[in-house]
Amino acid sequence: MKLHLFHALWGMSGSLSEQLHRAKQHGYEGIEAPMPSQEQQNEFIELLGELQLAYIPQIFTSNHHEESFQEQVERAKQFSPVLINSHSGKDYMSEDEENRFFEQALRVEKAAGIQVAHETHRGRVMFTPKATARVLKLFPDLKVTADFSHFTCVCESMLADQQEDLELIKSRALHVHGRVGFEEGPQVPHPAAPEYANYLQQFETWWDEMFHNAIIPAQPFATFTPEFGPPGYMPTLPFTRQPVADLFQVNHWMAERIRKKYE
Repeated sequence: MKLHLFHALWGMSGSLSEQLHRAKQHGYEGIEAPMPSQEQQNEFIELLGELQLAYIPQIFTSNHHEESFQEQVERAKQFSPVLINSHSGKDYMSEDEENRFFEQALRVEKAAGIQVAHETHRGRVMFTPKATARVLKLFPDLKVTADFSHFTCVCESMLADQQEDLELIKSRALHVHGRVGFEEGPQVPHPAAPEYANYLQQFETWWDEMFHNAIIPAQPFATFTPEFGPPGYMPTLPFTRQPVADLFQVNHWMAERIRKKYE
């Protein structure tokens, strides 16, 4: 299995050029981030070409979700992405609304000729294993970006009682987000800390199973984005708002660990 690591730009410091050069210097095959502003689009495309970095755009549906999805997929095509990662719908949608959205999303994906992975994410349709499994059973062609840190947080558990739904979700994982969560939050302060070893082991087991599922081995390469986040997600010291760890170092520690494991 070939593994391509993508660097998340979320929370990173520096100019656009500095961020992309940092990703290249640290051995990433690509970047994952929301699409750039119109003002930065040409610079962004030029940097991707100059540095030979692949790209996974993140899109976020809102308001009129079906139209929003289609508009963003159309724009994402300009960047020749590896795949599109979509934050899709909302957790308060009715089942009929969810069904209409994903029927349309699959039509748009097919017309665009670019694979779309819908992220398992709090606040979105796929916010729990049960909610995710429901739409996956209904739509056999639907694929996910698996980020189980949202599940462990929402369900306040390590999901031992939801194995059937997890097996289905793992079998539909096209892309993996490498963040380690726990029962009370979406992100441990640092995955290298020994007090979080059991959580790291569980997430790495899930990731390994996804790398060997029915979808990923059929791809030219597996894609993995370490995606620990900045304060809000990253715990901070009281009164100072100082993060308890360096975000770039945390993500890069995770990237190097996964690269060594599969090289």
